[in-house]
Amino acid sequence: MRTFGKWLGRILLMFILAAAVVGFVKREELMRLMAVNSLFAEDKIVHNFSHMNGAFLSREVARGDGPVINLPSGPEAELPARTSQWVEDRNVTALVVLKDGALVHESYHLGTQDTDQRISWSVAKSYLSALMGILVSEGHIESIDDPVTKYAPLLTGTAYDGATVKNVLQMSSGVTFNEDYLDYDSDINRMGRVVALGGTLDGFAASLNETFAPPGKQFQYVSIDTHVLGMVIRGATGRDVASLLSEKIVSKLGYEASPYYVTDGEGVAFVLGGLNIRTRDYAKFGQMFLQNGMANGEQIVPADWVAASTVPSANTGEGKLHYGYQWWMPKDPREGEFFGIGVYGQYIYIDRAAGVVIAVNSADRKFKDKGVNDDNIALFREIASGLR
Repeated sequence: MRTFGKWLGRILLMFILAAAVVGFVKREELMRLMAVNSLFAEDKIVHNFSHMNGAFLSREVARGDGPVINLPSGPEAELPARTSQWVEDRNVTALVVLKDGALVHESYHLGTQDTDQRISWSVAKSYLSALMGILVSEGHIESIDDPVTKYAPLLTGTAYDGATVKNVLQMSSGVTFNEDYLDYDSDINRMGRVVALGGTLDGFAASLNETFAPPGKQFQYVSIDTHVLGMVIRGATGRDVASLLSEKIVSKLGYEASPYYVTDGEGVAFVLGGLNIRTRDYAKFGQMFLQNGMANGEQIVPADWVAASTVPSANTGEGKLHYGYQWWMPKDPREGEFFGIGVYGQYIYIDRAAGVVIAVNSADRKFKDKGVNDDNIALFREIASGLR
């Protein structure tokens, strides 16, 4: 009887320990889900956007062993008179302006610091495009006209079957996906909850089975397209995006601190919007693109890829912003003018003719209001014009 009691006690102890482990795991998942649901709350958004690794799983994008390359200082820029009001209206947290590679303005707001690593949101897409260009030039991806299923066979039989790498680069996959951040039940927000709960983004992409147009026929901004590009890169190289981005780009730019990606439950980088970087370091990436892929005496991104990815090529329609390979151009595009943009007011804006790069981070809950993006671009143009 005593032996049975000991055996029963051990069984109960094992159940208690197992329950404790499950409870801890579920507690972590619950905390991440709560973080997602309050991510954009008015009283939390500024803090959250500088501390994403406190709410989500993440992994480092190593800056490498090279020295920090500080931006040289230039004469302080005289910004347009309306800039101060714009900073307040748009809840700007950081504004960095480069002229001919020199730092001519730098300011931080709403209690944030220059050392904050700020969420990129969709500016991360432009980073992935740059990495794609390098891998195409190295032959890992034979052609952007290849079907995505050649490198990501998990997508065979899904809505992405038949789409090419180029279709996806141009946000013209034809895949049905609701991108409305303000709709709790939208696909983009469902995807966010998948990340929070430690799910798999590959599985989420493979679950999509509806299309609204044949691949390549119609532009529609679909963020999961960029995750598919990440799947292509991983399939073509057998490596993860974080280590590739570190090796091919970040380690060559002299970043001040190692960026990090938000990840899903399998450690797969949230490449469509999960990069977190200091604002000065965002500006260094923009300067490389201003210099046709050159930085610190080295051709990092092939110049022909820079040229192809930063001119209008997607069928975006009349009166709308133009799109290339994960880069945007204004409605009235000018040669050498393009930008990466993320929700809630993240930008890397480049005006090659003026020699100007503008990096902006914000926590703008009104970013979707009519005319906001147009006004932002207009201000960037004013800044660049004043520095010519």
